Formats: sequence, C-alpha cells, structure tokens
Amino acid sequence: MPRVRKGAARNKARRRILRKARGYFGTKSRHKQQAKVALLRAGQFAYRDRRNRKRDFRRLWITRITAACRMRGTRYSRFMHGLEQAGVLLNRKMLSQIAIEDPATFDELAKLAAQHESGKAAA
Repeated sequence: MPRVRKGAARNKARRRILRKARGYFGTKSRHKQQAKVALLRAGQFAYRDRRNRKRDFRRLWITRITAACRMRGTRYSRFMHGLEQAGVLLNRKMLSQIAIEDPATFDELAKLAAQHESGKAAA
C-alpha cells in the first residue's frame, strides 16, 4: 500500500486558518501556529465580550435614566419602583430612548411614577 502524504489537506487547513487570521498583526497573520493560537484567544475574548456587552449597555441605559430622573427631581430607584407600582412594563433600553428622544413623555412617566411611589408611602 502506498504511503499517503498530507500535502493537500495540510495546505487546505493552513489556508483556512490564515484566512480567518487575516488582518492580525505580524506573525499572527502569516504563520499557521501563531495564527491558530491567536484565533483561540480571539474566540475566548469574543465569547466573554458578547456577555459583557449586555452588561455595558444595561449600565449605559441606567446612567441615562438616572440623569433624566435627576433633571426632574427624583432618583432612579424611586422612579423605577414607581413605574413598577404603576404597572408600566417598559424596559431600561426603551426608557433610555424615551428620555433622549421624547422628554415630554418621560416627564409624564416621572409624574406617574411619583404618584404611585407617594401613593404607596401614604397608604
């Protein structure tokens, strides 16, 4: 039985790895082994950061809502609690957008939250 050499398969694997590593700096985009290591690390960072992105955006939305609440003389926690008591089912992303694009509507939401917050305190 003749000896089989890996020429075609090895070249195909090398091309596949280097194609994925295109744009990496220096050796990482030119040598198969370095590219392989770089791709593994990139995959780990991508996996981690897909989750971190969700945290970062939530923090951004909360910061924006907090700023909008302070402009209207209330606190974020009281605002959110008041909305919950009022039965308003808007998530933080939407509240953030409303605060930026439609301040009048946010004013109404703040009033609604204040009424339900104080209504609970009075009861």
